[in-house]
Amino acid sequence: MQREAKILLKKAVDSLILAIEHFNRPQGISREEAVLILLDRSFELLLKAVLVHKRRSIREKNANQTIDFDKCVRKYLSDGTARCLTEEQALTVQIINSLRDAAQHYFLDISEQQLYMYAQVGQTVFSDLSHSVFNTSLADYMLQRVMPISANPPRDLHALIHAEFQDINALLAPKIRKMLLAHAKLRPLAIVESSLSGTLTQPSDEQLKGLALQVQQGKSWQELFPGVASLNIDTQGTGLAVTIRITKKEGEPVHLVPEGTPGATVMAVKRVSELDFYNLGLADLAEKCGLSQPKASAVVRHLKLQESSDYFKEVRIGKSTFKRYSVQALDTMKKALPGLDLKTVWSEHGLGRGGRAT
Repeated sequence: MQREAKILLKKAVDSLILAIEHFNRPQGISREEAVLILLDRSFELLLKAVLVHKRRSIREKNANQTIDFDKCVRKYLSDGTARCLTEEQALTVQIINSLRDAAQHYFLDISEQQLYMYAQVGQTVFSDLSHSVFNTSLADYMLQRVMPISANPPRDLHALIHAEFQDINALLAPKIRKMLLAHAKLRPLAIVESSLSGTLTQPSDEQLKGLALQVQQGKSWQELFPGVASLNIDTQGTGLAVTIRITKKEGEPVHLVPEGTPGATVMAVKRVSELDFYNLGLADLAEKCGLSQPKASAVVRHLKLQESSDYFKEVRIGKSTFKRYSVQALDTMKKALPGLDLKTVWSEHGLGRGGRAT
């Protein structure tokens, strides 16, 4: 293992141990925030350790800072040589990251059972990833007793959400109307729903007010959070050996649907989101840059745009594969063109010199 990857992995494990330590401590001051912040940091460092281990860059060209969390996850999902996360594992770390964002920059009310679930789910995914990539066990870094412990661990996600929803209903009951507290309890559910839709945005006050109004109108949590309703938790083992994973319900259909379709989860809208992000073909790049397609192809190869998931992806729909480019790729080409000698670019990367970037 490379030295940089080894150090990043050690720091990731340190943050995970601290997250578990804060979960299990008897003092409750800022406990939930500390657990989420440290758990999120452990994943960001772990993801970067994996990228370094796989000899992928964790810095943008000429940038001083390393890439952010979202770009790490995107590389794992779209870069064939770096891909090592399942859709459900990626969803788990994205949810934890979004919950951390809310906890760090504002506040949310997350129940003890929810906090336990995300701590244990996070520990499980961390363990799975470190084993699959580095062939190491968490037992190599921590004592067996260092685990999130709960006297009442959740065994059914839907029962947990139902209990949360009853509390929200009670807060919104006539003559009580503790709206701010209800919003704080709705926020974690809205964050998970947002993660499932692929938007990864924090809910606004207006969105939370709208959700609260719909709760008062009698809508069920399954109607308000259809993506959450498509999830379950797979709990195995007991005591120290317990593992929890977020899973899709068996038999859930996956269809290509318009973005915003009620009930569409991240797996169902993933390709729609990809086509939104990678929305340009080579002909589009050529037209917008004032080049012929062969010359645009040569520039693409010269700038190595197809080597970055920020710029390029082969999107598969049915049995067909389409080579698509992002708006970022177009911007990069436009900025680079004034400084390029197109004759030199063509002589080095034109037709018959390294293949054609279609």
